[in-house]
Amino acid sequence: MPKQIHLAAHFPGVNHHTVWTDPSHQPDTQTAFASFEHLARTAERGKLDFLFLAEGLRLREQRGQLVDHDVVGRPDTYTVLAALAGVTSRLGLAGTINATFNEPYELARQFATLDHLSAGRAAWNVVTSSDAFHGANFRRGGYLDHADRYERAREVVEAARALWDAWAADAVVADAATGVYARDRSIGLVRTDGRLVDIEARPTLPRPPQGHPVIIQAGDSDAGRELAAQVADAVFSRHGSLEEGRAFYADVKGRLARYGRSPEDLKILPGASFVLGDTPAEAEERIREIQRQQVRPAVARAFVEQLWNRDLSDYDVDGPLPEIDPLVEAPSITQGRAATFKDPFAVAATWRALAAEKGLSIRELVIEVIGRQSFVGTPEHVADEIDRYVQSDASDGFILVPHLTPHGLDEFVDRVVPLLQERGSFRTEYTGTTLREHLGLPAAGHFGRTLDGVGAADEALPVA
Repeated sequence: MPKQIHLAAHFPGVNHHTVWTDPSHQPDTQTAFASFEHLARTAERGKLDFLFLAEGLRLREQRGQLVDHDVVGRPDTYTVLAALAGVTSRLGLAGTINATFNEPYELARQFATLDHLSAGRAAWNVVTSSDAFHGANFRRGGYLDHADRYERAREVVEAARALWDAWAADAVVADAATGVYARDRSIGLVRTDGRLVDIEARPTLPRPPQGHPVIIQAGDSDAGRELAAQVADAVFSRHGSLEEGRAFYADVKGRLARYGRSPEDLKILPGASFVLGDTPAEAEERIREIQRQQVRPAVARAFVEQLWNRDLSDYDVDGPLPEIDPLVEAPSITQGRAATFKDPFAVAATWRALAAEKGLSIRELVIEVIGRQSFVGTPEHVADEIDRYVQSDASDGFILVPHLTPHGLDEFVDRVVPLLQERGSFRTEYTGTTLREHLGLPAAGHFGRTLDGVGAADEALPVA
């Protein structure tokens, strides 16, 4: 039997990937519940593992002005996922929530609530930030040093897991004869004394149906990979080529053993887009048109300005790259985006060489370098490629990012999913009810801690 593919659907909001200028896109498309409902119902019809929501905490700015075409339209995660729990029955519901700016008690309570409401389908994508621009939303002038953000994330996740474990399996008695609803000695007090998380709390909800909602992590740095190996059930990665994917897959899964985990305990799920056509030529023509719509002149200029860290408004995006060098010592002209260029001089040199080799303009160069993993071709070719990546251990599946909201996933479900099912590498029906079961993850009790056999109300439970 071939290795099973795991698939999810991403609702990206407005950014350089979304073709919001398409005539089907309406002003309320990014915020109307009907949009989220359509994508969720389509994903569930296709037997996908989960729907994935990103987070947008603050509108980005460049040269002091709002970048209105970047990450607009990401409503509150908990509200959207709770509403979707009511219109789906099997699809997992994953939301991105920042572990830097939110407190573990609130996070544990909110994801436990979602897991109860959805009968075991919740997942938390843990992200971090060292960005004061975002931090000002929460505590003006205050944010974490870069070196501390993953340490706080680890402590937050450990505290949340302890809170989820604090109700023992026998805590709820609901004995009408004795009038006892909950056994007080089976509801523990959680006390942490971490350097960055120091709480004492007794949760108000019974243990979530999954034990622990699924933990997703998206960091790609060495510290991010280590955090994923330590606490995550799945990784949302960005590696595109087969070779890059296999290297990342081997590296992250190779770190699991030192935390007492096996390779099956963590799924690697890169983001990927797709474009279909009845013929290869038609698919290629479609993606060229889509890329022109995604990378409009303003998007191309903004992207190149981020690397050069300069005002390039005098440059024609249909002309050549700037010959001047990036400004690396000056303050960043971009607020609200994590630094993506570790060595601007080296990246600029690489881009100039690529542009010279292929005769690319600024806009064409941005189209060349900005894209994520894309599967382009006939449905048969796309199914072949997805299966090849998974069977070659370049991933365990993909988080699909449609370029149209909310109907962009429809043709994938109608034309590619049946082909994956025919070859036996993707489910034809859900065989479990929880997201952990969909992903083939171990029960939380095998990974986390439970209170079974402990359960003293006045006994504080230290976090490991």
